[in-house]
Amino acid sequence: MKRQMKDYILIIFKGISMGAADVIPGVSGGTIAFITGIYEELLSSIKNLPAACKTLISGKFNAGLFWKEVNGNFLTALLLGIGISIFSLAKLMTYLLKDHPVPVWSFFFGLILASVCFVLKDIKKWKPPYFVSLIAGIVAGYLITVISPSETPDSLWFIFLSGAIAICAMILPGISGSFILLLLGKYAYILAALDRLDIPVLAVFAAGAVIGIISFSHFLSWLLKRYKFLTVAFLAGIMLGSLNKVWPWKQVLESTTNSHGKIIPLVEKNILPDICGELLYAFAIMFAGGLIIFVTDLVATRLKKNSN
Repeated sequence: MKRQMKDYILIIFKGISMGAADVIPGVSGGTIAFITGIYEELLSSIKNLPAACKTLISGKFNAGLFWKEVNGNFLTALLLGIGISIFSLAKLMTYLLKDHPVPVWSFFFGLILASVCFVLKDIKKWKPPYFVSLIAGIVAGYLITVISPSETPDSLWFIFLSGAIAICAMILPGISGSFILLLLGKYAYILAALDRLDIPVLAVFAAGAVIGIISFSHFLSWLLKRYKFLTVAFLAGIMLGSLNKVWPWKQVLESTTNSHGKIIPLVEKNILPDICGELLYAFAIMFAGGLIIFVTDLVATRLKKNSN
């Protein structure tokens, strides 16, 4: 696929969106990848990394071929955007979630709800197995959001395991990698490591993430190739089930404090809104989030037609 500079700038912005989503427990970077149309290319690029690395150490190294095999320009632009987001927008997202939680969660609620429609539109003819897969995804997504965080060790082996599991969730639409870290009891720990730049902990976590994402991308790519519509229905179901986690109105039942004294919620309960004005405001923001999905889809469709 031949791309111009404007295309890579757009990929960087998609990466920024993925990074911003991944720092919020409950919103998946995989959902953003799905919405923005780069999901399958991302999986394919990750899947090719081991074979490309084998070529790299085999003595038959060809820089141009290696870069092409790993889709280097695409991955570099995307990772640049994700990195920019995680290290710059993380503090902004923390502030917004702390001081303006209802608008933030309302926006993502609308975004995810509309994206389910976007994801499911590829299934032109529904069959009973697709409905079963969708329902199974809804149940799985909901159950994941109601599991309580657990106390776990801070040993490096568990940090490695947490990285591997969280990154797998991070590329699944609907399941947040940061929320999985929350369930594993490592969300506050990893955020604190980022705050103080604890290199050993971050390096072990990153190593686990690399191993996990390469292994899991093969499995997901195989599923999308062999059972595309069943897989898409299940992923859409997970996104619907995960809406329980991004419900805008919450009551914090249990929290922790990071190294900078910031309070991080651990256990929350969804509650009903008590102010009509706030409800209308939230619905307006939900609508705006959903509108972004449909406008993005419309623009992408027109650009695709023009390029053909």
